[in-house]
Amino acid sequence: MSMSDKAGNDGVVTFLVRHVWLGMRAAIEGELAAFGLTVPQFATLMMLESSPGMSIAEVARACGSTRQAANEMVAGLQAHGFVVRSPHPTDRRAQQLHATEAGLEVFHKAKPAVRRREEELENGLSPELRRAAREWMIELASACTVQEWELRSPSET
Repeated sequence: MSMSDKAGNDGVVTFLVRHVWLGMRAAIEGELAAFGLTVPQFATLMMLESSPGMSIAEVARACGSTRQAANEMVAGLQAHGFVVRSPHPTDRRAQQLHATEAGLEVFHKAKPAVRRREEELENGLSPELRRAAREWMIELASACTVQEWELRSPSET
């Protein structure tokens, strides 16, 4: 049974995106296992490379997890020496996260394997379709992020 059969001729976008995510996550998780990383850990190292000093709450929001789950995931990275925590300069309750040299090294070693696997998954797609899909995902993610923040109460931000 094809995906279009499972989703119906006019498959609900949310359903289709979820199936793509679950399939890609499983494929990428397989690649990352060789580096001792999970998908959320890889994503966290990627975020900390571009935005050092993020808090646990910011990592949780970016990964779509709870603070508790993000804290446990970061604890795993910290135990491997991939992340360090430091006091936040203005918020005594928060800690800043920074990737260590070892964390960035494992991230940069894993990144080509992730890219290669993504390319394998996209193998049958034209460059135009790949580009259009990326543009669509970026725009939709941006629209969802704006709506998510607009719907939160001031106590949640």
